Amino acid sequence: MAIKRQLPEIKRRIPRQARAAETVAAILEAAAQILEAGGLAAFTTNAVAERAGVSIGTLYQYFVDKNALLLALARQEMSAALIEVGRALSGAGDPAPESRVRAMVRAMVHAFRGRSRARKAVVQAILAQGLGFEMIGPINSFIANIGSVIGPDATRLPPLAREQVFVLSRALLGAIRAAVMEEQPFLQSRAFEDELVRLVMSYIESIARDAGRPL
Repeated sequence: MAIKRQLPEIKRRIPRQARAAETVAAILEAAAQILEAGGLAAFTTNAVAERAGVSIGTLYQYFVDKNALLLALARQEMSAALIEVGRALSGAGDPAPESRVRAMVRAMVHAFRGRSRARKAVVQAILAQGLGFEMIGPINSFIANIGSVIGPDATRLPPLAREQVFVLSRALLGAIRAAVMEEQPFLQSRAFEDELVRLVMSYIESIARDAGRPL
C-alpha cells in the first residue's frame, strides 16, 4: 500500500498582521538572495535570518526548518508565475493565439524573477523531497484548458485529455527545467522562447486540426 507523504510544515505561525506578513516577505526575499548568490551550499537558516535582519528565533516562528523555507519560497514563486500565466492566457495584451502562448511561456521561463540559480536550488530541494507533483499540479490545470482560451470563439477546444495534458506539460516544463538545472546560457533568450512557443503551438494546432477546429 502506498504511503502518503506528509508535507513539511511551512509556517508555524500564520502571519495575520501586516507587520508579520512583512517579516515573512523579508525572510523569503533573503532566502532567494542567498540561493542566487551561493546556491544550496550557502543556504542556512542563520544566513537567511541575518540577511533578512531578524533573529533566528523569529525565523523559526514561521518556518520549522530550511526545507520548509524552501517549499514556501517555491509556492510563493509558483503563485506569482501562475498569476502571470493566467494574465497571458486571458489575452490581456495581444489576444492572438500565438501571442497568448508566448506570454505564457515567457512567464514560465522568467519565473523567480530571472533568478536562475535560486530557481535551480529550489527545484533540487523540491525534487529531493519528492514534492515535484505538488508543484506541477497547478500548471497542469492551466494547460488542460489552454485550448479553450486561445483562438476565436468558434474554434476553441474543450479541455485537453489527461494524456495530452501530461505530454504537453512535461514537454514544456521539462525543457525549461532542464535548461535551469543545466544552467544553459540561452535560458532567457528569445531563441529558446521561440522554440518553446513552437512546441506548444504545434501541439495545440495538431489537436485542433484533428477536432476540425483549426486555430
